[in-house]
Amino acid sequence: MNRWVDRYGRTGFAAITSLIWALPMAAWAGSADLSPIDQTAYPWIALGIGIVMLVVWIVLLSRLGRIHMTPRQRRFELAQMSNSEKAWILVLLLFVAGLIAWLNAAATVDWGPLGTALGSGKPGPLLFAAGLAIYVIVMVAGIWVSVRKAKSAFRRRIAGGTAASW
Repeated sequence: MNRWVDRYGRTGFAAITSLIWALPMAAWAGSADLSPIDQTAYPWIALGIGIVMLVVWIVLLSRLGRIHMTPRQRRFELAQMSNSEKAWILVLLLFVAGLIAWLNAAATVDWGPLGTALGSGKPGPLLFAAGLAIYVIVMVAGIWVSVRKAKSAFRRRIAGGTAASW
């Protein structure tokens, strides 16, 4: 734990270790709506594991303040980030969340009726499909731009420059 905190910083350590509870919770969320179909209790097992691991993660985070870190610049340490960096990281997270939401929706929808509707050549389904495609393009472009801007803000921080407005 000490080595990870020293390497990634407190914020990076918290983000990486959040996977110990986030993955079981995602498994629960992804399978909970399928359970009524196949009549299993497996989603509740994933939920139980996720809740237990959430408690473990909170205990880990409660001990972070007592761990010694070598003084140096770290990429994702909130206390060291400039305002510009924080803003672009937030924008990045919003675009990533938007893309994940689209992917989640796309994975849980029966696309058969849309294919049939598109085949009919009516403008409504064509506009709907175009809107879905534009949404994905905007999310990917937003991710690309915000990653570039966040990297630029990080380079300015490392170089000792002042944070530019975004």
